[in-house]
Formats: sequence, structure tokens, C-alpha cells
Amino acid sequence: MSVGPSDGTPGGGGRTNLFSPVSVDRISEVIVEQVRLLIREGKLVPGDRLPSERSLCEQFGVSRVTVREALRVLEASGLVEIRVGARGGAFVTQPSSERVGKGLAELMTLASMTAGDVTEARMVFELGILPLVVERATEEDIADLRVLVEQGLNELENGSYTMAMSAAFHVRVASAAHNPAIEMLVRTFHGPMLMSLQQAHIAAPLMGPRGAHEHFELVEAIEQRDIDRARTIMTRHLQRTADRLAEYANPTLEDPGNEE
Repeated sequence: MSVGPSDGTPGGGGRTNLFSPVSVDRISEVIVEQVRLLIREGKLVPGDRLPSERSLCEQFGVSRVTVREALRVLEASGLVEIRVGARGGAFVTQPSSERVGKGLAELMTLASMTAGDVTEARMVFELGILPLVVERATEEDIADLRVLVEQGLNELENGSYTMAMSAAFHVRVASAAHNPAIEMLVRTFHGPMLMSLQQAHIAAPLMGPRGAHEHFELVEAIEQRDIDRARTIMTRHLQRTADRLAEYANPTLEDPGNEE
């Protein structure tokens, strides 16, 4: 297809408004994309220092205001760190899983998903990574999980157990897979997971004791490297949450139980 004048002259095909004007306000975005591309291509790596603001202005042919706006965007994205002082400047960094996860979690929270959708995804994800957790969990992982279980049981006795504690336990289980991609994904999922657990708690206010004890059983199975038992416990654990949410969404269904 040839692209020509937009007034119907030969070569234009009678097309109008094929292109949109480029706003001067968008120039900073072009700079951001160039830096991102250089990072993806490995031409900029963590620790590299970007040229000075003055040099960037000259290279891009833009004002210092535009360069500063681009640097603010890159900093907010976790791609650069702005340091002050004699040895300051803009340095390329590697986004942490927490920063990436927070951004993705916000997008997921804004999306039109239900607590049931989240729980269904949890069943696929958490059951899927369980073999890795059982195989790779270290003594430190087991110790950390036991601390979380003990804290949960103590809070149950005090009547102050929260769904945030349950979510924290599941995040720590996933980190025992020792895969940075999995850890990033589960941290991303923390917000939606907490939302679904809180909604399940509304559906069954007495939830807690059963689930907290299942956390204890799961840690035992992981420590014993018993994948079949761990899978059975996790399936029962998550399925009850799914049933509770289904009851909440459709009150005409038979009550699946009032404890986690």
C-alpha cells in the first residue's frame, strides 16, 4: 500500500487523517522508550550512569524540562535511580519484584475480575508450583513458615487473626520455590488474593481455625517432601475458599461450611 497525500490525490488512495500530529508534550515519552529499548538490548545495564542532563538535552535536541520529565518517569518505573551529590546522576537499576508486582497488582485490581476469578487462578498457580516448593524448600523456608503458622494460631486464640496473615503465609510458601519469576508473580497477586480472602471471610465470618491448622499440616508435608499429601491439603484448602465464594455470589446454594 502506498502512502501519499491525504487529499485524494494519486497515491493517497483517498485516505484522510492517516497520521496524528505528534504533541510536543509527548517528547519525554519518546526519550523514555529509547532508554527502555537500550536496557532491553543490553546496551545499558544496571549500574550504568546516564549522560548528564545537559548532555541528554544536546543529544535529544530537547529542553532540560523535557529531560527531567523523562527521568522522573524512568525513576517511577524503577528503571533508573536518581542520586544527588558530587557523584550523583541517573543510574540504571533493575526493578525489584516488589516494585513490578505493585504496579501489576494495581492493574489487576482495576480490572473487572471477581474474587471467584482470583481463587480459580490461585488453584492453578499455587497447586502448580507446589512440586517445586516441596522439592526446593530449605530449612530456613520451613523455619519461616513455622513462625507464620505459630503467629497465626496465637492470633486465633486472641481473636485477632486476619486474612492478611493468611495471604502472607501463601506468599511465603511460593517464595520457597526459589524462582524469582514465581516470587514476582505471587507478590503481584497479593492484592487480589487478599481481596478474595476478605470476601470469603464476609461469606463465612467464622473462618480461620480450620485454615490455620491446614497451614500447619501443609508445612509438615513440605518438610517431609510429601507432594501427594501437600497437594491434597492445598486442594482442600483452596476449594473451600472457592465454595465459600460461590455461596456468597449465589446465596441459594447450600452452605459449604462456615470455617476456613
